[in-house]
This record gives sequence, C-alpha cells and structure tokens, in this order.
Amino acid sequence: MDDFGLKLKDALASLTSESLWSALALVAVASLLIMAIQTVIPRLAQRIEGKARYYVLASVPLLRLLIIVGTIVLVVPTLVEPTVSNMLAIFGTLGLALGFAFKDYVNSLIAGIVTLYEMPYRPGDWIEIDGQYGEVKRIGARTAEILTPDDTTVVIPHGQLWNALIANGNDGTDNLMCAASFCLEPNHNIRQVREVLRDVAYTSPLIKSWLPVKVVVSNSPHGMNYRVKAYPLAPRDQFEFTSDLTARGAEALAEIGVPFVTAPALVQ
Repeated sequence: MDDFGLKLKDALASLTSESLWSALALVAVASLLIMAIQTVIPRLAQRIEGKARYYVLASVPLLRLLIIVGTIVLVVPTLVEPTVSNMLAIFGTLGLALGFAFKDYVNSLIAGIVTLYEMPYRPGDWIEIDGQYGEVKRIGARTAEILTPDDTTVVIPHGQLWNALIANGNDGTDNLMCAASFCLEPNHNIRQVREVLRDVAYTSPLIKSWLPVKVVVSNSPHGMNYRVKAYPLAPRDQFEFTSDLTARGAEALAEIGVPFVTAPALVQ
C-alpha cells in the first residue's frame, strides 16, 4: 500500500500550471462539442421521416460518451507523464475512489452502455417502466428522460434495466397500436357492430389506413367487450386518435341502437 502511495505521489509530482490549463481547455472544448451535438442532431432528426429519425436521435448519447472517453484519454497524459507506473497509479486510484463512492452511479453508467448497445428504447419511443408511461426525450450516460402525457418529465436511471420490465410501444418505428374499448349490452348483432366499429376506424383522419384494423370481441359477466385496434399516423397522435375512435364509435353505436353497459346504482 505504501509503495502504491509513493507511485501516486510520483505521478502527481509532474503537475504544472501549464498542464492544468491545457486540461481545462480540453474539457471546455469537449463541453462545447457535447452542447453542439445535443442541439444540432435533434434539430436535424426533426427533418427526417420514418425509422431513420430514431437512429439519428440514438446517436446523441453514443457520441457524447465517445467525447467523454476521448477527453479522459487526452487529459490524463496532459496532467501526468504517461508512463506505465504513473497510469497504473492514477487509474488505480480513480477506480478505487469511484468504486466505493459511486457504486450506484457506475451501475447505472454500465447499464447506460448496455442501453446504447442493445437499444431497448431510443429517443422517440413510447415506453412504460415502473408504472410511468411516456415518450423518451433524452438518453444520457446514466439516465433516460421520458415525457408523460401529463407533460411531466420523469428521470429513470438506466440501472432499472437490471430488475424492471420495460414495455416499448413502437420500438424504434413510427407504428404504435392504439385500442379503443367498448362494453356493450348483450343481445345484439355482433357482426354488424364489428363492421360499424371497423368503418369508424377506417374513416378517422388520423389513421394509417394501409395498416390492418382489428375489432376484437370477448364476453364477460358485464356484457360484450369490443376493442378496436389500429395505428395512428404518428405515435404522438395516439391520445387524440383513441379519443376520436371512442367518440365517433359511441355515436355510431347509438345510431344502430346498441347501448353501453351501465353500472347499477349504488345502494346506500
């Protein structure tokens, strides 16, 4: 241990004010590059349609990580003489310090690297994790930020990858299935209701009409349950699209005289 301390002391002995200013300049340049990437690439992605947009957005955290790693590789030799013993002393000390002080942070950082490689979610994906549902807006080295339908930003550590289930609605594409539900009283023409609901979906101005529309029906003790499954033009249209299907579907069912199931009055 004493020998390790002497090596560290020898490594730091070469520090000069000139090397410190050079290191600060490298960090400043790296910070400016990261800021430029986080500003320019999302604006560029807005002009790209289809699946390519999500891959362009996903390049932001990867480029940011490469810049950070490259900066570390350049800064350390600037501060200390790049000999084998000096490098072992510096990186050994950093490893011990980070291992004890930032165990959870390193766990999320490693999970972030796994996220960049496996891409379980990307910017633009609509995901649900631990009961939080929203659009992935940003993927950092340690956390991901999602924006919920209520306009709330939720920060999720990548460490959740190890022990949480992640539901991804569109998985890097612009196809996100929506479902509008209807619980109707029994004793009606099921074929007619399915046709009416299918027509409601295909006449929506927000639908991707070239993708299939499915009307699924099931029975329950309360009545007949119908689910209209279809795809909106863009994932961000999902709530307006579902509302449109629900509202116009209710109107169409009223026209053919098929009522909804009503809950019995509560007896005090």
